[in-house]
Amino acid sequence: MTQGPRTQGPLTQAQWRRRTEVPLIIAAVMYLAAYSIQVTADPPPSVGRALEGVIWATWALFLVDYVASLVLADARGRWFVRHLHEIVILLLPMLRPLRLLRLLPLLRVLNRSGGDALRGHIVLYVVSAMTVLGYAGALAVLDVEQDAPGATILTLPDALWWALTTVTSVGYGDYYPVTGAGRLVAAGLMIGGIGVLSAVTAAFASWLVENVATTRAAEARTAESDAQVQDQLKSVSLQIDTLTRQLAHGSHQGRADRE
Repeated sequence: MTQGPRTQGPLTQAQWRRRTEVPLIIAAVMYLAAYSIQVTADPPPSVGRALEGVIWATWALFLVDYVASLVLADARGRWFVRHLHEIVILLLPMLRPLRLLRLLPLLRVLNRSGGDALRGHIVLYVVSAMTVLGYAGALAVLDVEQDAPGATILTLPDALWWALTTVTSVGYGDYYPVTGAGRLVAAGLMIGGIGVLSAVTAAFASWLVENVATTRAAEARTAESDAQVQDQLKSVSLQIDTLTRQLAHGSHQGRADRE
């Protein structure tokens, strides 16, 4: 008896995420390249139109991904509330560069093999996250600041230095945004930097707690093993004493019989 074709169930949000993760990361990289050229260079009109087309095409992909994720969510209202930042980033053009945070899921590969893998690559995690976050923030603030009256952030090196001091919460104050859009970008960069550092701190604290727990468990096992060895030694000592007394008693009894 032949069986008909197996029907598949409806697409889930998790399946959608798995299928679109790599294409969206590629789109984010294309967005990064196109936006970088657009902000830092002065391309001819034809190249500028092509770059603008790439930017809007990738933005459209991100919008489709957001709508699909919302439709496929089990609790749409809860998912919408928890992802309000995504719709804000999509709808406000000045925050579009922050959509490059789509690259951060690459860092989760470090966490797929367990906590030890993440902690073993903690430096790579910090450097990668800070690099993506800082570069996206630098491009965004340079885009809105470089032509503003009284602006202090006029070149990409200035923007990168500002992003570095902002994301690490140093804030020297030598460079600062003067426009409303630039200050919104700065706020997003500050919040993102705090989030990354908090995640790293939590991972490091978890590693310390697990090390302490492991050490204590090993010490407890060692103490238990030592106690067992001591009990065995006492038992052997008692047996030796018993045999010694029996041999001594047998020797005395033998001499008494001979006499």
